[in-house]
Amino acid sequence: MMKTLVAFLLVASIIAATSHGADEEPYQIFPLRLKPGSGSEGATVQGITCASWRLAVEAHNIIEWKTVPAECENYVGNYMLGQHYRDDSKAVNREAYFYARSLALPKDGRNIWIFDIDETTLSNLPYYAQNGFGVQPSNSTKFYEWVDKGEAPALPETQKLYNKLLNLGIKIVFLTGRDDTHTEVTASNLKKVGYHTWHKLILKNTTEYGRSTAVVYKSAEREKLVKSGYRIVGNTGDQWSDILGSYTGRRTFKLPDPLYYLS
Repeated sequence: MMKTLVAFLLVASIIAATSHGADEEPYQIFPLRLKPGSGSEGATVQGITCASWRLAVEAHNIIEWKTVPAECENYVGNYMLGQHYRDDSKAVNREAYFYARSLALPKDGRNIWIFDIDETTLSNLPYYAQNGFGVQPSNSTKFYEWVDKGEAPALPETQKLYNKLLNLGIKIVFLTGRDDTHTEVTASNLKKVGYHTWHKLILKNTTEYGRSTAVVYKSAEREKLVKSGYRIVGNTGDQWSDILGSYTGRRTFKLPDPLYYLS
């Protein structure tokens, strides 16, 4: 009897520790192990904690940075792989839904919501987990080798918003900085992980935009949409360059991303 009771309590404690509601996925967003070491928010860089560094990055007070500080690799890795990142993503996407639900929109088929792709709708964490969680300098060749595998998982909280927006009758436009030679694999990856429909999928035409910044390129593409008669009711991205510039939409939403900075 005592053994049975102990076994029951052990199972109950495991369930309590890992349960996050019937509609949520397991604790870790991705099937990757947390970084070794404590990943403590108390780790410091340049006289501040890594947690404070991340906050300054998200608030756009630290800009034009090239890589995650080496001292913060474990902190950023554990943040991205753990529940904290998901909770932050959930907070943003929940507010986006509350906003969208409050709108009284004309039913003319012209209402669109713009989503970025990388670290917004699709996650490249399996790639960054093998490449220092942003500590290593950007390598476009290696990154596109990963992209061409078409194995990026969906960000679960963004996907929930995507489905809710469709139910509200808002059309989806994906606007990404990926160059347009990767259109087919990007479309396939999106569909494979559950983004089953969209109105437009826009990738960067390198002939037209060359080395233009993300702000210039995305502003120009949003302008085309507005001048074609579309109404940008919302705009979600992980980079400030996704939501700055012109024709940004009625309201913008910034998802967390301390892995890299794009201007």
